[in-house]
Amino acid sequence: MTTGQQAEAAATVIIGHRIRPGMDGEYERWQEDVNAAAGRYPGHLGVEVTPPTELQPDWVVVYRFDTIDHLQAWMNGATRQHLLDIGRKFFDGPGTQQVISGGSRPTDQLVTVVVTHRVHPDHVDEFMQWQRRMSEEEGRFPGFRGTEVFRPIEGLQDEWTTLYRYDNAEHLEAWLTSEKRRQLLADGERFHDFKLHTIDNSFGSWFAFEENGREAPPPSETKTAIAVWVGLYPTVVLLALALSPLKLPIWIGLLVGNLLSSLAMTFFTMPYYVNRLLKRWLWPAPDAPPLRTNLVGLGIVAAALGFWVVVFYLVTRQFWTLP
Repeated sequence: MTTGQQAEAAATVIIGHRIRPGMDGEYERWQEDVNAAAGRYPGHLGVEVTPPTELQPDWVVVYRFDTIDHLQAWMNGATRQHLLDIGRKFFDGPGTQQVISGGSRPTDQLVTVVVTHRVHPDHVDEFMQWQRRMSEEEGRFPGFRGTEVFRPIEGLQDEWTTLYRYDNAEHLEAWLTSEKRRQLLADGERFHDFKLHTIDNSFGSWFAFEENGREAPPPSETKTAIAVWVGLYPTVVLLALALSPLKLPIWIGLLVGNLLSSLAMTFFTMPYYVNRLLKRWLWPAPDAPPLRTNLVGLGIVAAALGFWVVVFYLVTRQFWTLP
């Protein structure tokens, strides 16, 4: 069955699931509800559902969206996670997933972690038992929003892929650094050939707090923009003051200044100044009142920028005149 427009999509994901014997009819009705929910998301272009054949034992669902951001918003959204909780009883083991278009940051507010494992064929049953235990423990932690496990796709992907989602970075960090997770990782030592990454935004390591050996996901885009502003202003002005005696032409001065400001922002300003100054605002505690947190954070932003304005005014007007 096919729904939606037939336009060519900029972002496509193909999901395959084997359904428990005798449950195809119930699964198909459930999938129709899922299709209807997907159709209400921005950028939806269509969905195709293909029943199993003699050569393909899986039900295959193809979602098409106009951008990878819109696709990620649907895949990671609370609506789909709720529907997956309802439909999980139909699945006979892990599914498969293949994204056709490239990657980008998700617009959804959930924090999504992707873990891939290389599993020897002789250890698949043990891996699945261990993965179920891992999922059960994840579900006991605050903020957990669901897990999906995808088996390898022959010729495309050798690894088993697990996606698990939390409602914010604090809850995710609590799970990643928990004693229970360390115990489970020790129990599944043979599956430790894995890679873990958190889907983040375009500023990457500028907002990485490497506490307990883990990289925290970035804040919202609005907070990100303001935080970069807090760091960029003093960095750019200080570099302009440092380079001014050289009297470089503007096209050379900006070329050199942009390089130096990028290096300074990456290796010093963001990790040692902005992230520490605004940490409680960028990553508030789960129980912190949002209004108070934002007011305090914006007050710190205003104070920091006001401080630098006064400093640079005194330097350039009272103590030194730029050449």
